[in-house]
Amino acid sequence: MTSSPRPASSAILERNGRFLLVLRSNPPSADMYAFPGGRAEEGEMPDDAALREFREETGITARNPRLFETYDLRSHAADGTLTSHFLLSVFLVDADEDAVAEAADDAAAIGWYTLEEVRRLPVPASVLECVERLAAADA
Repeated sequence: MTSSPRPASSAILERNGRFLLVLRSNPPSADMYAFPGGRAEEGEMPDDAALREFREETGITARNPRLFETYDLRSHAADGTLTSHFLLSVFLVDADEDAVAEAADDAAAIGWYTLEEVRRLPVPASVLECVERLAAADA
């Protein structure tokens, strides 16, 4: 695999100190909780990819994406071989307060979690970092 990253996006929706996370069923973060998101389609802008993936995985139509962070994410096999490489754009989004999230697409489960709950879940380091930063900003 080449080291040229593929574009991906995710979206953070926070309500009353809780963050919406999905349990991933597909690699590269299978069996881990993460923000709704995924690979960008050919020619798709990162903010559009975040909104599309969010809708596909949660059933919620989000809006007003604001870039929060970017990550250069690499996964390696046990022998050190690069297995995946993504440039992840993470956006903060808004949604209607009464919108109900339902797990769909590659989301095996979905839920709202506080910072303390996120710390006890299997999450990528990037997810924990984002939640900690946002929780600190709200404090």
